[in-house]
Amino acid sequence: MKIFLKSNLIFFAFITLLSSCKNEQTYNFQGTGFGSYYSITYVGKENHKLQQQVDSIIADLNHQLSLFDTTSILYRINQGENLPYTEDMIKMFEISQKIASNTNGAYDITVTPLINLWGFGKDKKSTIEKSKIDSILQIVGFTKLKLVNNTIIKEDPRIQINFNAIADGYASDKIAHFLEKQGYPNCIVDVGGEIVALGTKGGKQWQVGIQTPTEDADGAIDAQFTFPIKNKAISTSGNYRKYTELDGQRYSHIINPKTGQPEHSSLLSVTVIADDCATADAYSTAFMVLSMEKTMEIVKKNPKIGVYFIYDEKGKFKVKKSPNFP
Repeated sequence: MKIFLKSNLIFFAFITLLSSCKNEQTYNFQGTGFGSYYSITYVGKENHKLQQQVDSIIADLNHQLSLFDTTSILYRINQGENLPYTEDMIKMFEISQKIASNTNGAYDITVTPLINLWGFGKDKKSTIEKSKIDSILQIVGFTKLKLVNNTIIKEDPRIQINFNAIADGYASDKIAHFLEKQGYPNCIVDVGGEIVALGTKGGKQWQVGIQTPTEDADGAIDAQFTFPIKNKAISTSGNYRKYTELDGQRYSHIINPKTGQPEHSSLLSVTVIADDCATADAYSTAFMVLSMEKTMEIVKKNPKIGVYFIYDEKGKFKVKKSPNFP
């Protein structure tokens, strides 16, 4: 029996480069970061320094946020060192706590011990036992954190902070704002599938697409739905590319913070459009845990975000979207 469960960062950036004006050139460069890829497309005069500058932004964020690099600031904080939180960390914390509150804890930055237990962290997968899950749940919960004088206070020192489900989106925002300040207001930034589209190309909106779900992690990439986007950000979470298998069953890598287990659902992917990519990234993670009905209730209360679902119904792909989605 195949089980579809919770995941993240599965957005396919299907970018269509439209025809440009005679006096306007489009340039693209690509690289790696956060264990994935990035792709930057900008309109204007070619600037060979941009890639090095973007690489520096990603390297700096990685040094702050990595849970795998033992020299990173967050890793050391999680190990108990008394280090100051950076400005980027505080910004991500504030966004994360707001979305955690709006989704009743479906999004939670304290889930690291559960992620490790299920084998998606730095350590190898251990035996999954209910007693272990119940024990870990005692130190999981966004309400166990608070911000005091730009310092994140933990209710329990064993609590681990994890910004992975917002880091790519935050990086896309930061890079897009950097490019804009450098004189490139027309650009599209894609970090690990988390996209920010600013301005236009040749006077026309950028085109992006949502990936068609695949049966396994190596399935062919194809666009299920394409649409125009301008001065917006978009993120997709899905359950079909990153997973582990246990006793013949498939478990996706994002865990329900309330139960400590992957969420069993017919939902295959959730795409969120928002004003900024950090917000879209975090909401797309949360909405994979929540039902479509609960998600729609949240979207109605937050008209600046739109949502597009792909779900399985008796072996067939079905789609549903909020009225404000393109």
